[in-house]
Parts: sequence; structure tokens; C-alpha cells
Amino acid sequence: MRLVSFLRPDGTASYGTAEGETIRDAGVELAGKYADLRAVLAAGATAELAGKGPELAMGDVTMLPPVPNPDKILCIGLNYMSHIKETGRDKPTHPSIFNRYPSSILGHGVPLVRPKVSTEFDYEGELAVVIGKECRHVSEADAWDVIAGYSCFNDGSIRDFQRHTSQFWPGKSFEASGSMGPWIVTPDEVGDITKQRLTTRINGNVEQQAGIDDLAINIPQMIAYASTVIKLLPGDVIATGTPGGVGRFRKPQLYLEPGMTAEIEITGVGTLVNGVVDEA
Repeated sequence: MRLVSFLRPDGTASYGTAEGETIRDAGVELAGKYADLRAVLAAGATAELAGKGPELAMGDVTMLPPVPNPDKILCIGLNYMSHIKETGRDKPTHPSIFNRYPSSILGHGVPLVRPKVSTEFDYEGELAVVIGKECRHVSEADAWDVIAGYSCFNDGSIRDFQRHTSQFWPGKSFEASGSMGPWIVTPDEVGDITKQRLTTRINGNVEQQAGIDDLAINIPQMIAYASTVIKLLPGDVIATGTPGGVGRFRKPQLYLEPGMTAEIEITGVGTLVNGVVDEA
């Protein structure tokens, strides 16, 4: 199943399922029971969305991040071996975690915003893991059981601000600089996520490509570590890191500019597409 959140043509928010370019607006029937997709996940009720609601063309709605209001977005830095190699770092023994905020994340088809204060706007294609159950102190063996599904993620990064200090937060938190979507795909549809492949295209050119099995800290290890520190809630997002090929380390460097298009494709999951505009 593919789970989506979106704005209807009249601007009201809703949620439902997607099949190809068609959305079923389950919120029409279920909004009185579940306010949003996060509430659906918290109730363990994704099966109730199947076949619910009238059909809408995806092109007639504005896509939101699949969970527009997560309690937290945890991002894992330096977590593909190819990216670790290009930065000259050592393989980590623990995940490097920083936070993003929901206001920094847009949905599929909505232009990313390059801020006024920088031209070093970089792309980072990533796999996002969405938590489906409230959990704490999850073992690696049990980690797969708390996953609601997977999505594509662009951890858009303002590199000069990221380098201001040893903390990543400034460069990773600019308003409307990242994206997630088009949907959450449930694990039963994806199969073995470690067998899938991530590709980032900028203006149609492949700039990043790696198997999910290139992760230095794997998905169960991330969930076990994060849940040791803090309770994970349904709808929480873990962005699992980016492969080598980011714009900062290319020669010449490649940064996002207005008019460009960034595509993050993960086999078995989907393709997240965003244009780029300058901040007004």
C-alpha cells in the first residue's frame, strides 16, 4: 500500500492511498475517526484506508510530506561507505544523529527553496524509514517490526551554514529546503529494503547511486540506538544517510540553482521529484 498526505484543490488537508497517478481521498470517509495519517499510523489502521474515498488525479492536488506533522525527524549523517570515503572520514561506530523540523520538508512536486543567504544549496538523496509503533529500547532483532514503511527523502543542505560550527543543524534546517515522498510504501510491498537501490538525478544526470546495503550503520542498528535515547512514536521519520556524489565533493562542485530538478529514486519505493526556486 502507498500512503499519502496532500492538499485538496480547495486547499484543505487530507490523506489516503495512491495507485499510479491516482489518489483515493480516504479522509473524506475517515477524517472523523483519524485526523491525519499520523493518527492512522498510531492506531495501526492503515488497512482501513484500502479502497476508501473518491479518486483524485495526483496532478490536481498538492502533495505534502507523507507524514506532515511527525513528532521528530532524525537524520543520520555520514552513513554510506561511499560518502564516508569521499569525505575522508573513518567508518563510524555509532550513528551521527541530527534533527530536522517539519517546516524544512516539502512534498513531492513542490519546489525546493534556495535561501537568500547562500548559493551552496546541495542535494542528498536518502531512504526514509517511518516508524509505525510507539517503542523504546528496541532490539536490533525486533527493529523491523516497528517500521510502518519507507519513503524517498532529499536532505537538502546549505553547506556553508552547515560548516559554521561542528553542529549540522543550521545547514540542515532552512525553511522548505528538503523534501519527502511521494508516499510511504508499506514493507509488504517493498520486500527486502536492503536489496533496493538509491539513485539521485540532477537535471536527469545520475549524481548518486548506491545499494541500501552500503549503509555503514544499518536500519536495525539505527532504530535500536535511537530508541535507547528517546521514545519513538508512530509517524517519526529516520532519514538514513546519503551515498557518495553530493555536490560539495564533486569536481567541479554542483549546487542546486533555480530551474534545476532533483529526483530521488529508490527501487521498490518510488521517485521523489522537486524543482528549485529562489527564496522570494
